Amino acid sequence: MRLELFIALRHIRSRKRQTLLSVAAIGIAVMILMVSQAFMAGFTQELYGTTVDQLPHVVVTPQENEDYIHLYKNIVSNINSMDGVVAASPYLVGEASFKFKDKSRNVFIKGVIPSAEDTVARTSRDIVKGDFNQLEYTRNTIIIGTALAEKLEVQPGDVVEVSFPDANPLSLEVIGVFDTGTPLDETLAYSSLQTAQDFFGTQDVINGISLRIVDFNQDREIANGIKTLGYNAKGWTENNPEILRTIAIEKSSNTITLGFILLIASFGVVSTLNMAVMSKIKEIGILRAMGVEASGIRMIFLLESSILGLAGALAGVVSGAALALAIGSYPMPEEFYGISSIPVIVRFTDVMTIILIVFLLNLAAGIYPAQRAARLDPVEAIASH
Repeated sequence: MRLELFIALRHIRSRKRQTLLSVAAIGIAVMILMVSQAFMAGFTQELYGTTVDQLPHVVVTPQENEDYIHLYKNIVSNINSMDGVVAASPYLVGEASFKFKDKSRNVFIKGVIPSAEDTVARTSRDIVKGDFNQLEYTRNTIIIGTALAEKLEVQPGDVVEVSFPDANPLSLEVIGVFDTGTPLDETLAYSSLQTAQDFFGTQDVINGISLRIVDFNQDREIANGIKTLGYNAKGWTENNPEILRTIAIEKSSNTITLGFILLIASFGVVSTLNMAVMSKIKEIGILRAMGVEASGIRMIFLLESSILGLAGALAGVVSGAALALAIGSYPMPEEFYGISSIPVIVRFTDVMTIILIVFLLNLAAGIYPAQRAARLDPVEAIASH
């Protein structure tokens, strides 16, 4: 064991109370940082799971100055053959007026191929009454949202009158109800693609294609590949930038706040080491008189700072991870926005990053008291006591 490390450990052991307070201050700050980081990771994954996972990762729209995509079956086939594409769902969407008895509502009717739409948007998971795939085998049928069903006071089996200017009026039977927990429950209804084409009086055309891809982070690359086919295509990051902004704002505010907490804890180490320098002036003078270089004295206090920072970081990440997992296992009320428990994720990379940052931060915090100790004149230091 090198002399500097031996002396640093002796100093730490001789000041048990100050050592415990310093480690505790760092540990509490790191614990807060660890819990917050676990919540942030869980929040991000939950946000992706409840939004991005249900959104089309890429949306293809008609060419400029065109209302529809013609010969879409060939386009869908070409898109499905692209690397990274899981499925493509063609659709025709437009406005319609729903009327049942004396109730009426203006909504969007979206004609889809149910099997393809379910693969892309996993719509069947939101069905609370009926079968989404039944649209594929029936004509003049619709599936509506729970909020719209309540507004119109309809149940599966009821027939709704559907009309709109320049459209062909139809009588559509309600065969199911979906519940997404979003405003779509009041503004959207699904039909088969053929039923929508009959209603809007179009030929065999569509006005959009939804895509699900293997890695949703590659949405821009897939969209750029589709643009080479001559069609407009945008990824979810372009269509829904507010999701990324929300995550970025949360991360930034979280990082700034917790950074100040760590700085405050690090100043505790500076204070402790300054007190150590003041109380060990004579010992520092004796060591210098015995031939220990100034760099050796500096190394002693830097080692103390590093050991205190590392001990606090390890204690903080262990207690923080345990606390985060304990909070995450606590069940939430069923009505709490559909979340069964607080989303928490403890990642190994976060643990190692926090330990490294705290270690380096406390090492930097120890530079001033270490430099101060190294500059002491040995004769004056011995004579002063």
